Amino acid sequence: MKITSLLVLKCSGEGSDPVILANASDVSHFGYFQRSSVKEFIVFVGRTVAKRTPQGQRQSVQHEEYKVHAYNRNGLCAVGFMDDHYPIRSAFSLLNQVLDEYNKKFGESWRSAQTDSTQPWPYLDEALTKFQACKYLFVILASQRIDITNFI
Repeated sequence: MKITSLLVLKCSGEGSDPVILANASDVSHFGYFQRSSVKEFIVFVGRTVAKRTPQGQRQSVQHEEYKVHAYNRNGLCAVGFMDDHYPIRSAFSLLNQVLDEYNKKFGESWRSAQTDSTQPWPYLDEALTKFQACKYLFVILASQRIDITNFI
């Protein structure tokens, strides 16, 4: 199970390209000379999937051995590039958590963004590393079960 990239984008839905608010990628498993091309590909596919994900919806798109998961919450969209073995439920839980953390950190300031952000967001890099491990996936799933049980 591998996460290659996590992105947070502003999707205006007016036919314009989504704006990248935060981006974290781990392309170390690609060849040195392929890495810049892979990063460009991730940005292109991330924008495309985010643009085609309606507000309030989640979707998964298969591309070769990767799945691209997207969750658009009222115009703020999280996109994750994971391998085919990464559990879908965990992927969407991670994307939901990323959006929650982004809202806590930046509030509604993302609505005024007009250009891609090049400023790093350490949480996204930490999440990319932390959620590679299976034990954290099970913690997310276990907490969801508790929330569902409490809700019922």
